[in-house]
Amino acid sequence: MSYPVTWKSGTAALLAFGLVSTTAAPFVMSAPAIAQTRFPDVPAGYWAEPFIYELAAKGVIVGFAEDGTFRPEDPVTRAQFAAMINRAFNRPVIRRPVDFADVPANYWGRSAIERAYTTGFMAGYPGNLFRPNENIPRAQVLVSLSAGLDYANNRPIDQLLASTFNDAAQIPGYARPGVAAATERQIVVNYPDVRTLNPNRVATRAEVAAFIYQAMVSQGLAAAIPSPYIVGQAPVAVRIPAGTAIPIVYAGADRLILSQEETQPIPITLKVAQNVVTAQGQVLIPAGSDVNGQLVVSDGAAQFIANQIVLPNGQRLPVSGSSEPIRSYLVVRKNPTTGKIIAGTLVGAGAGAGVAAVTGDRKIQAWEVLTGAAAGTLAATLLGGRTVEAIAIEPNTNLLLTLDQDLVISGDRPQPRPVQPIAPLAPPPPREVPPPAPAPTEVTPQKY
Repeated sequence: MSYPVTWKSGTAALLAFGLVSTTAAPFVMSAPAIAQTRFPDVPAGYWAEPFIYELAAKGVIVGFAEDGTFRPEDPVTRAQFAAMINRAFNRPVIRRPVDFADVPANYWGRSAIERAYTTGFMAGYPGNLFRPNENIPRAQVLVSLSAGLDYANNRPIDQLLASTFNDAAQIPGYARPGVAAATERQIVVNYPDVRTLNPNRVATRAEVAAFIYQAMVSQGLAAAIPSPYIVGQAPVAVRIPAGTAIPIVYAGADRLILSQEETQPIPITLKVAQNVVTAQGQVLIPAGSDVNGQLVVSDGAAQFIANQIVLPNGQRLPVSGSSEPIRSYLVVRKNPTTGKIIAGTLVGAGAGAGVAAVTGDRKIQAWEVLTGAAAGTLAATLLGGRTVEAIAIEPNTNLLLTLDQDLVISGDRPQPRPVQPIAPLAPPPPREVPPPAPAPTEVTPQKY
């Protein structure tokens, strides 16, 4: 008999593990700025940490002069992006420069913008505008990298995008070829969900760093970094070592009652109580995942022995582990005067036989449950053997499942079926414009 229970979520803490297994396959600046390779606001385990620090070591990105921070969640303007890609890539000039009306001669990023334009990475908007202070969307970053690196598509665009991203329908028409080309070359990095692109959302400094780093990898300018958020990268297997304790919970509505003398294992399903995550924040085992196993009674105590974890996406993980002994005893005694009802579910043959010895049948009514110290005291005073002592597992009982063997979670998990949402209105794409003669104006330099 199995006892699946309904998960009641609460505020779950995070249990973090590092990526300690092998993989399935080898897996800008305003002056003055600080040249540094560590930032106080990019902690160990931050999802984009390896991309940021590798680019900092290469001098592609820098910190803010006033406090040495990187500000990974800040947006990136088009001028800032131009400065970043010019530091990352040394591409040949393919067209003549343009004097954009909104980029005066004394603008801090003018030279970076000119080079980004002449090397084919970026273009202008109608009206001879570049919009240097406009925040750049994620899709536009990918289009820019594909254009500047001259990447073409080798697979049907719509088929590739629909099979890769849950929100493929939201990718603007102008961006679809460039995003598809970037996807083929593993330039796209999506956090926290690798299948969600968010093409029209403004790119953060961390996201742009990840995109640029992956573009450098595609050019042979940087070594590949294993990450679960790189679209198309070989999946990473994660090994949770033996001896690790995973919080689990019995979240059923009823008390479970079993005999201290139970000889047969009792099938039962518990739940993972907290997210199990990597040091990079990737959720390996979500809270609420089923943990299948058995209750085994030994030396008067029950113990949960796990044999399988079932993730919400249907993936089944063989597991070997056990909980600490459960020694929550209770005594059942006949109390016809109070009419109290024993709330609980009998499990196993032993509990049923024990109650039957007192009541004459397996019905639980007009009986009262005594727990804790009161149970031990009153049990000694009851006459005629009109009591039964048992093990009680209360609702929301928290346990620790200690792994007896390493638990290996492969990276090639089943993915949910893509959903095709209605595409929102997208901003017009940048395009080349003829160069008129602009009149320079004063612009305050932007820090980033």
